[in-house]
Order: sequence, then C-alpha cells, then structure tokens
Amino acid sequence: MRPLAIFCVLVLAMISTAAIAEEKVRFPSLDGRNGEPPTELDGYLFRPERADGPFPTVVFQHGCGGLISTRSHRIMSRERDWAARLNAHGIGVLMVDSFSPRDSGEMCSPRTFKDWLYRRRPADAYGALVYLQKQSFVIPDRIGLMGWSNGGGSVLYAVGRRSLGRPADFAGPDFRAAVAFYPGSCSERRLGADWATTIPLLILVGESDVWTPAAPCQQVADQATAHGAPVEFHGYPGAYHDFDWPGLKRRELTSYTTRDGVVPITGEDPAAHADAIQRVEAFFSRHLLH
Repeated sequence: MRPLAIFCVLVLAMISTAAIAEEKVRFPSLDGRNGEPPTELDGYLFRPERADGPFPTVVFQHGCGGLISTRSHRIMSRERDWAARLNAHGIGVLMVDSFSPRDSGEMCSPRTFKDWLYRRRPADAYGALVYLQKQSFVIPDRIGLMGWSNGGGSVLYAVGRRSLGRPADFAGPDFRAAVAFYPGSCSERRLGADWATTIPLLILVGESDVWTPAAPCQQVADQATAHGAPVEFHGYPGAYHDFDWPGLKRRELTSYTTRDGVVPITGEDPAAHADAIQRVEAFFSRHLLH
C-alpha cells in the first residue's frame, strides 16, 4: 500500500473516532457454574450513526491492560478507533469490560496474570452474545466477535469446537464470524493439536511479535484449515505487538517480561495497521453485511 493511501486510511479512522459516543449497559456473563451466580459485566455500546436498526454488531474483547485506561479513565484508543471504523460501515459494537466488574487491574505480567479470569472471558463473550440477541436493534444471527492479545486468546477459546464459553445447551445463533489480533494462547501447546472451529475466523499477527509469536499461531491456523476449518491467517513482516494501536510509539515493556525472559515490544506499524483495517472491514462486510 502506498504511503499516501496509508495516511488517508489512518486519518479517516482518527477523525471518525472523535465523533462516536458510547452507551453503558449491564448484562450477565455466562460464567455462573456449579451454583455460583454469574458476573454482572459492564459493556459499552456504540451504535452506527443514523441507524435505527436492526444492524449487525461485533463484540469486542480487550487486551491484558483492560478496556479502561488508568490514566485517562476513558476507553482505550485502539478499541475506540475500531468501533468508529465499524460504525462507519453500519456495524454496531459492544465492548465488554471483563476486568472492572471483577475488581481486576491489568494482567499483563506473570505476577498479575489471573488464569481463572482469563478462562472465564469466553463466557463473557457469550454473555454479550445472548444480551445482544435480546435487543430489537440487533440482527440476532449477524453478531461477530473480535479481540486483541489476551482478548484474542479468549476469541480462540470461545469459537473453538470445544468452547470454554459456549454452554452445551446453547440454542441461539452462534457468532457469525470472528477476528483475533495477535492472540494469546495461539499455539498447539495451549489450544491442542486438534483445535478447530466452524466459525469463520481471521487471525492477524505481526511477524516480529515476541510476546504472541506468529510462527506457532500460523501452525495452529494451518492445521485447522487442513482439516476444513474456515480460518484465515495473515502475518505482517516487521510488525510488533499492538501494530494496530493508533499513534503508539515502539517501546520495550520490561515490567511485563515473561517467565521465559522475553521483553515484549509494542508499537504501531502504519502499513500493517492500514492493511488490517481493509482486511477486517472486508471480512465483516462479507460475513455480517451480505
């Protein structure tokens, strides 16, 4: 993609982001198991401008840093940017805050990571799906799922054939399509060599990402497609973690050093970001709008 085209795509995204407004909603997760009450989740609904509905909608699952910035106390700019892009195409967005209702801060380091919470996030996604399917302004069988990093891993666990979030007696329409950006747990070691899905899935990863590496994730995608799963994988040469985060300068996150001693590197890659915008828009247009 030419530099001018990249600039135009990203500027349009930032302009549209400034204009959107959210509506805070509450709904239960489907994490109530073994007699435990379900967690009441916070959600932020972004409706397409000049659209009364019904319209297709995408559920967002945030990364390990949470949905709400601890500095600005606003929704993270990456998620707002993507909501604006989808809203511009007539697609609604419901962002799920999995951390605040559980009194959890970030869980990006080995010290702060909570496996029990991570494994409940697919149930949060399905709680959002059930909530949306009850809303008159949503097309109930045209709901997508999209997540980043920790939330991307949740997407994989949610849409997998042996879903951690989908109840065995789930009767409603399932997610129509899903997108996972640089997903955590994307390896045969974490997902299993036989991981598969029947839900169309797009995976986008930076090939220089040392936090959620591309190679084992591509291996998962390749084996899934070899067995007929509708999985698309695309890697971006030279791109790091958070390559689609608007304006994020490249930096090393030493405080999030992994147990293996890997120092995560994050930062926007404008070319990869612009290409991802086009791929995601085309993917959801194909599966949610037509």
